[in-house]
Amino acid sequence: MNTKFKNASRRVPQSCPPIWFMRQAGRYHSHYQNLKQTYTFDTLSKNPELAAEVALGPIKEFDFDVSILFSDIVYPFQGLGLQLDFDPGPKFNELITPENYENYLDINGAIEFMGFQADAVRATRHVLPADKSLIGFVGGPWTLMHYGVDSRAHMDFKKYYLKEVIIPLLQGNIQLQLDAGAEKVLIIDSGLDTLGRSFLRDTYSELLNELVGPDCGYYCKGLTTDLSHLVLNKMWGGIGFDASINIETIMDKKKDGFIQGNFDQNFMLLPEDRFRGKVDEFIAKMKDIPDRTGWVCGLGHGINKETPEDRVHYFINKIRNEFS
Repeated sequence: MNTKFKNASRRVPQSCPPIWFMRQAGRYHSHYQNLKQTYTFDTLSKNPELAAEVALGPIKEFDFDVSILFSDIVYPFQGLGLQLDFDPGPKFNELITPENYENYLDINGAIEFMGFQADAVRATRHVLPADKSLIGFVGGPWTLMHYGVDSRAHMDFKKYYLKEVIIPLLQGNIQLQLDAGAEKVLIIDSGLDTLGRSFLRDTYSELLNELVGPDCGYYCKGLTTDLSHLVLNKMWGGIGFDASINIETIMDKKKDGFIQGNFDQNFMLLPEDRFRGKVDEFIAKMKDIPDRTGWVCGLGHGINKETPEDRVHYFINKIRNEFS
């Protein structure tokens, strides 16, 4: 376990934050690209040793403090019975609808199918240095609905499928990763800005309560500042927001679990002098926060596939030099 990540999770004050990036094991990295010349994404995800090799790559190259399970959020739908292909992104043979949903209700079968993730967590922990942390992840409830359920379905059906299938499926998937050795499991949610305020407040917030726990982190993309209380008032093990949210406001309100964020991932693509200037601005902003306890340094969202590797090296080294 990484000491910095443990301290952030337990709200122990420290000068230098732990660092990891969403999608840090992915297309921007030559290590991953070399593996993709031989193996498909599906093979890399489902072969435990290969998944571990992908996850280990950015740890060895960039010295991130935290490694993350290499997998995909849509696999639970394959476990439910949908046919899945990656071309290059996920594509299903059909979407779940009120007419066919009874074919896609086998939650226990889906969790059993997801056993390859547990194997990958164990294999990754085996090859990781002892001073690095390992976390898992799942898609958020609404994110999964976006991928696998027909958007044209009536909201009453969506509420039913969320409550009766998606939530218990995620509970099982989270526990599977934790039992295999993940220190935390991050719930990655997006698109909540497409939901009405009443649905967010009265329905979705209550559904999220079924997933809340000290071993679960919650990352939300697209949630406005005035709705952030839907996340802040829950006892997550940690939270993260995209770069549109003022992280100082979050740190002032949230006093338990880690707080991740939130350098804009698009700044990593700017010309060199502008990129370095944005890093300096980010560091100055963070230094102005009186109490940074719990901070996990990362991007606002996943790292872009066009990001030069030297930018990752620069960012990590600069953060560590400035806050050590």
